[in-house]
Parts: sequence; C-alpha cells; structure tokens
Amino acid sequence: MIAVFLIRGALPWLILWANNPSLGAIGAFTSSFSSDPGIAKVIEESAPILLIGGGTFLIFLFFHWLFLEPKHYGLIGEEFIHKQGVWFFAVVSIFLALIVWFAIKINPFMAFGAVVGSTAFFITHGFKENAEQAEKQMLEGSEKVTDLSKILYLEVIDATFSIDGILGAFAFTFSIPLILIGNGIGALVVRKLTVSNVKNVKKYSYIYNNRFFLLEIV
Repeated sequence: MIAVFLIRGALPWLILWANNPSLGAIGAFTSSFSSDPGIAKVIEESAPILLIGGGTFLIFLFFHWLFLEPKHYGLIGEEFIHKQGVWFFAVVSIFLALIVWFAIKINPFMAFGAVVGSTAFFITHGFKENAEQAEKQMLEGSEKVTDLSKILYLEVIDATFSIDGILGAFAFTFSIPLILIGNGIGALVVRKLTVSNVKNVKKYSYIYNNRFFLLEIV
C-alpha cells in the first residue's frame, strides 16, 4: 500500500509542486486537474525541466540494464557490451555532461533538471541494490532478521520500482492524471499478468531477461 499506491499517488503531485512552488501545496494538486489556461501555462513552463529530468533518468536506466543487468544474450553485440560493464559509469557521465552542456545554453534550470534526474537514478538504485543484497542474505540464512525487517526490505524494493515509474513518466508527459492512470495500470495489470504467467516468464528466457527493465518502465 505504501510503496506502490501511496508513492505512485503522491510523488507526481510533489514533483509538480516542487517545480511550481508559486501554486502552493493545494494549488499544485488541484491545478493538475484544472482546465484554467493560466494554470496550464504555469505548468507548461515547467515542462522542459520535468521532461529533461525524466529523460535523463530513463537514459541512465537503459544503460544500467545494457551494461550491468544479468541477462540471457539474444542480440548481436549484447554479450560484448555486458562484459564492458565497467564502462557504464563513464558512458552515463559523458551523456550527462553533454546534456548539461546543451541544456544550459537554453535554460539553466533544464540543466539542473538533468542533474536531478541522474541523482534520482543513483539514489533509487542504491537503495534497491542494498535491499536486494539484504534479501539475498536472508534467503541464504546468513543474516537473522525479524519479520518486520523483511517487510521493510520488500517495501524499499517496491518503492524504488514505483519511483522509477513516476520519474520515467515525466519523460513523456507532465499530465498528472495520465501519470496516475499509467502507473495504476502498471501497479495492477502488469503485476497480475506477471504473477498469472510466471511459468511462461520463466520458460521464455528473453521475457525473463527483460522483466525488471519493463517493470521499471511501466
């Protein structure tokens, strides 16, 4: 409830509020459903910042999958790229430098938005990797933890997937209703399909290979 529904419901509104502080907390919430041209103009002015932040996040997410995620190789050159995983940090750093270089000439806040997008990627994936490592230790029995800790680990993993979905959505739209609908579908339908077809997911290695990347996108 907290990781999937609360975060997916509240985070888009908080991001909109942070980019348009003049609207206020209540105003940012109501304006996302308003047809007032003045409100629409205010939100539209913040669109480049939101879009470049979400886009940067998705670029980092893609290269992380390409270079570092364990996978079954199916495409030409995929195995070679995966073996060059150490270059992930160099590649995304160069991309970030180029994005900031071109964005700062247009709008300094766009450059800042790109930096925020990259920062959000490393923060969320840092928490995710820490939670996954703790989960591995629990499964191996090398660490004694309480049931509450297990729940908290699961919440962290689910929360990072939810944050990924929200930030990625801002690469395509800044319409809060659309983001809520899209992430709602991702939270319910995609998970339902995955659970009900878990045998097929395991059977077809390339579906299994891309499961986390697709879940993060939706």
